[in-house]
Amino acid sequence: MNDKIDNALRINMLKDMLTIRYFELKVKELDMQGELPGFFHLYIGEEACAVGACSAINRDDYITSTHRGHGHLLAKGGEPRYAMAELFAKETGYNHGKGGSMHIAAPELGMLGANGIVGAGIPIATGAALSAKLQKNGRVALSFFGDGAANQGTFHEAINIGSVFNLPIVYICENNMYAVGTNIYKTAKITDIAKRAQGYGIPGITIDGNDPDIVYAIVKEAVDKARSGGGPSLIECKTYRHLTHFTGEPDTYRPKDELDDWIAKDPLVIYPRKLTDEGVIADSEYENMRQCAKQTIEEAVAFAKKSPKPALDSVLTDVYAK
Repeated sequence: MNDKIDNALRINMLKDMLTIRYFELKVKELDMQGELPGFFHLYIGEEACAVGACSAINRDDYITSTHRGHGHLLAKGGEPRYAMAELFAKETGYNHGKGGSMHIAAPELGMLGANGIVGAGIPIATGAALSAKLQKNGRVALSFFGDGAANQGTFHEAINIGSVFNLPIVYICENNMYAVGTNIYKTAKITDIAKRAQGYGIPGITIDGNDPDIVYAIVKEAVDKARSGGGPSLIECKTYRHLTHFTGEPDTYRPKDELDDWIAKDPLVIYPRKLTDEGVIADSEYENMRQCAKQTIEEAVAFAKKSPKPALDSVLTDVYAK
C-alpha cells in the first residue's frame, strides 16, 4: 500500500496529526486552568481518521463533523489560530466567537460544521451531496460520525437516501467503542458498523483507523468511486479516544487494560515509527516537526488571547429566520 502513497503526502499527514494533537493537548490544559468557556470533546487518539480521510478529498469538497470537531476542521485545512480564537469566544474565530467548540464551522473550507446533536451531521452531509449532484459540480461529501450515532434514526434515513439517489458521499464511522460512557457491546449485537451497509446496497468496510495510510487509501478509493457516479460507501474506522467523552468527566467506565492496550496503539507513536523505520524521515526531522507543531499552537493561543471579543451590537449578525 505504501508505494501507492507519495511520501510527501505521508509527511504532511504526520504534520497535520501533530498539529491536531498539540492543539487538543493545549485545549485540555487551558480548560483545566479555567481559561476557556464551555465544554470540550477532544480528539486525542483519533487523529489518523480525520487526517487520512481529509487528505483524500479536495479543498472544495464537503465534510460534516461531530461534537468532537477540532480535528476534522484542522484536517480540512483550518487555521489553528482562527480555531483557537473561536474556542476563546473571540471575534477573530471562525464563527466570530458564536459557535464555540461544538458548533465550529468553516463553510469556506467546505467544513459544514461540528454539531452537538448526535448524528445530526449525517443528513447535512447527505444534503450537501445531493446539492453537488444536482449542480453537477463534481464535489463529494464526507460525513464523520461516531458509533453512538449509528444507532440514531438519522443514520439509517440519511444512508438510505444516499443509496437510493446514488449520491456522491462517503459515510465515515469513527468507532471508538463508546457513546459517552456506554460500550458498543451493550448497544449493538453486530459491533462492526460497516456491516450495516449491506442493508442499503452499498459497500461497507472496516479498517484500522489508527493508520493514516490505510485510511487515506480506502477513503480515496471510495471518494473516486463517488465522484465518478458510483454512489456512497460506508467506512468504519476502528479507533479509540484516549481521554473521556468531555474534559473533566471521571474516567470510571473504561477498563485500565483496555485503555493501556489502545494507548500502545497511539497513531502518533506508531506512524512516526513507521515512517522513520522506512527511511521516509529521520528522527531529527520528526523532532523538528513536533517542535514546529507546538510552536504553531502556542502562537495560536497568543493570537486568540489578544483578539477582541465580539461587539455587543453584533449579537443578531449571522442569525437567520424565515
